[in-house]
Amino acid sequence: MPISRKALCIAYGLIALLALVGTWGNNAAYSSLGFMGANKAFWQATLANPASQSITVDVFFLGLAMFVWMVLEARRLGMRGVWLYLLFGMLVAISVTVPIFLINRERALAAREPSSTAGTLSAPDIAGLVLVTAAICVYSAITLST
Repeated sequence: MPISRKALCIAYGLIALLALVGTWGNNAAYSSLGFMGANKAFWQATLANPASQSITVDVFFLGLAMFVWMVLEARRLGMRGVWLYLLFGMLVAISVTVPIFLINRERALAAREPSSTAGTLSAPDIAGLVLVTAAICVYSAITLST
């Protein structure tokens, strides 16, 4: 099934919104500590146990790979402001800024190739993505309810 660039941008926008709710819903626990205190407590919590350390290192290296790709892709497509995505990825959440970058990437690609689609997905691809999305949303909801 062909996927339009517009549909993909809507999906990326929803991912960014859900990521913002999921991350900052949890980050709110630190808000009473002020900027410096919140940062200190947050980063100390990432060192709390091997699981938190593992996921933090995992996200950092995934983020690094994404940052390299985003800078290269932005240069290839003539996109401006790529360093703002990286900066806000570190200050807000990479899971929010990467989908926003991807929206703007799709817009740049559409400007270059107006009649092209974003790609195609098979029924198993769609089913798999729906299952992964559901699992991520359930986990995010659990984190917000604890």
